[in-house]
Amino acid sequence: MELRWWSIEVLDAPGGSARAWRDALGNALTEAAITNGAYRWEWHMQPWGLLFEIAFRTDEAWSAFRALPVVSAALDAVPDAEHGLYVYPGRGGSGGRTSPRRPHPTAGAGGAELPLSEVHDFVGLAGVRRPASIGLSIAQLI
Repeated sequence: MELRWWSIEVLDAPGGSARAWRDALGNALTEAAITNGAYRWEWHMQPWGLLFEIAFRTDEAWSAFRALPVVSAALDAVPDAEHGLYVYPGRGGSGGRTSPRRPHPTAGAGGAELPLSEVHDFVGLAGVRRPASIGLSIAQLI
């Protein structure tokens, strides 16, 4: 049996956390998924929020689940309703992968800055002459 996975990502926001949203509405979403034909479901806590993955046998079952008033109300109540909710087919941020998304290493983690060579450029001002001694070597000055 082939399952059709769907993902719901909820991002943390200054006005509230995704964990608090799950504590308040997660049981209602899970119950609605079970009673409407979900075969598998998984909650994944992430540093940026959470991921709720649900598997249905058909896309029509997903559509029926998504149309439920409790699901619409829960998705409307995410901490950042404008920028903090992503709903898409597949698992963990990809279109059809069978495993959740894994975090990538931070670029340049543990690296040190390269030392910069000192640059000695003279800035010339309009109408000001450059002293003749600047272009001379030390041997010429003695």
